[in-house]
Parts: sequence; C-alpha cells; structure tokens
Amino acid sequence: MKNLTYRIIKSTFIIALIFTFTNCSKENNDTINAIHNPLENPENGPAAGNPEGNSPIPIEASLEDVSNPDVIIGDGTPESCTCEAVIDAVAQGGKIVFNCGPNPHTIIMDRPAKVFNNANPNIVIDGGGLITLSGGGNTRILYMNTCDSDQVWTTDHCQNQDHPKLTVQNITFADGNSTSETEYTGGGAIWIRGGRFKVINSRFFNNFCESNGPDVGGAAIRVFSQYNNQPVYVVNTTFGGADGYGNVGSNGGGISSIGVSWTIINSLFSHNKAIGHGGNPAESGTPGGGSGGAIYNDGNTMTLKVLGTRMEENEVNAFGASIFFVSNDHSGNIIIDNSIIKNNMGGSWYPAYPSISMHDDTPITVTNSTIE
Repeated sequence: MKNLTYRIIKSTFIIALIFTFTNCSKENNDTINAIHNPLENPENGPAAGNPEGNSPIPIEASLEDVSNPDVIIGDGTPESCTCEAVIDAVAQGGKIVFNCGPNPHTIIMDRPAKVFNNANPNIVIDGGGLITLSGGGNTRILYMNTCDSDQVWTTDHCQNQDHPKLTVQNITFADGNSTSETEYTGGGAIWIRGGRFKVINSRFFNNFCESNGPDVGGAAIRVFSQYNNQPVYVVNTTFGGADGYGNVGSNGGGISSIGVSWTIINSLFSHNKAIGHGGNPAESGTPGGGSGGAIYNDGNTMTLKVLGTRMEENEVNAFGASIFFVSNDHSGNIIIDNSIIKNNMGGSWYPAYPSISMHDDTPITVTNSTIE
C-alpha cells in the first residue's frame, strides 16, 4: 500500500512538472527577443526604433514573410518606382515589395494609396529598409477604411471586422500632409479604420495634420475601430527621432486614436508637437487641441502598453506632453515597462506622473521605467 501511494505521488509530481514545463515553453514561444531591422543603421535620418529597447516581441507583432511577394514595384531602376505603381499595388493588396535599385529611394506621392477592402484580406508593404514614401508636403500617403463605401463594404459590421489586415514594415513615411482632407481628418501619413494594423521597423518624419481642433490629430498615424478591440502593434519604430524630423499636428504629434488599444514596443518618440490650443473640449475662445505630444488616446475601453520605448523632447500646448489618455467610461488602463519618458515639455494636468495626462482613477502600472 505504501509503495502504491508512493507511485501515485511520484506520477502526479512528474505530470505536474510536464504540465508546468509545457506551459512555460508555450509562454516563451509566444514571444521573440529581437527581429532583424534594416533601418537600425540607416544611411540618412534617425534609426528606426529605440536602440536601447529590449522588450520581448509577441509573435503576432513580428515581421511578415515577404519572401514570395504578390507584387513587386519597380524593375530595378529608381525611375520605375512611381506613385502610380504604389497606388496600383496597394489597391491590389497582398505582399508588396520594391525593386528600385540598391540605394535608398524616395517615391513622391501626389495622392494617397488606398486599400480596397475586397481585394485581398492581407496587405503587407515592405520597403526593405530602402524606400521612403513621401507626401511631398501636400498629401496623406496611405489610407484604409472598412466603413468607406468607396473602398467597398465587405461586411454589415464594418466597424468590427477582421480584414483587411495591413502591415507596414522596413519603410519610412515622410512629409505626409492631411490638411486638405475634409471628411477623414488627421493622420498626416496614415489613416486607418477597421480590420487590423501594425507597424514594424518604420520611421515617420515631418508628417503634418490639422494644426487646430479639439478632436483631430495623429500627425503621423490616426486609427479607429480595430477588430475585437485588439491592439495596434508598433515595433522598432521612430516618430521624429531628432531635431528637424518631428511630426506636428493639433493633437497626437506621433499617433492619435479613438477607442483603440496600442502595444508600442522598443520604439522612439521625440521632437513631435501637439500645437493646437484650448484642449478638448475646447476652452471658450480657442480652436481646441494641443494635447498628446507623442500619443493621444481617447475613447472608452482601451489599453495603452508602452514597452522598451523612449519618449523625450515632445511638446504640447495643452495636456500630456508625452501621453494624453482619456477613457470616457473610465475603463481603460496604461502599462509602462522598461521605458524612459523624460524631458517632454509643456502642458498640465498630471495627476500621477510628469507629462502623462489621464483621469485620477485610470489604472497605471509602471515597472522598471523612468518618468520625469
């Protein structure tokens, strides 16, 4: 009887060890420590991402495989890589790469490239570390909207559908300007609604959106309505990065969203500006805006995760020199780990940490980080 009891206990212990090991292995396999970044040492401009960032990257936030592309823009010469070629490729969808020669190349856009919701459920735009898409200071660069009938409705719940899934990686967006847009405002470089969106190994320089307004912004990126409230991943990406490269708009010098969660990993926000005046709602006699030097998050249930990321030298006129985070139903939360947030300028209403504006009851977890 004693031997039987011993064998039962031993077997139970072994099963428990196997279960624990399996779970740990699965957890470890869900993330990777680093991904190849061809813009880590670029020939010009700041690098993509925070060079000191070492937070693990979820598998779903890693690079998309473009070894078998659906569309190749260019025939090996810079002249073959045109605005029209980019617009046609994005309209077709699928995995898009560039063949514009061995050197860095800038493609000047005269209008946005637009995703068609019925063309391909997956779109990957991979610049190979060599391509800059430029708005030339005149136009937004990239647009996806599942609720825009001109881009084709594909479901009866456009605000919550799982496609298209758009990834931009190994690429630079520069000199985008959305001020001519009248219906879908903000998002100087990129404007997104619906499906899923992620950004990897990318750079955003000198993009611009409206300079005033209480609820418009995202000088680089503006996002709405991600599928099932899943997060937008931003990995190894730089917004600004040095003096003369910053993005500028009414709110959200880097990014802006309503009701969207973000997971930002090993990225850099610096020298971005929210230049509106009067906040949201706009103070009497003001046009409104001026919040979120790096990040502007508004809406209801949402989570902002800032991991392995650096935010510095961002500037506002109203609130949130680094981060403006307002959950209207008080259900959102902020998680900051392994990050440095310092030397951001301007603003007020900082109930818990310098440069972060939020409700007093917003849960915020800060670990292994400097905020000053």
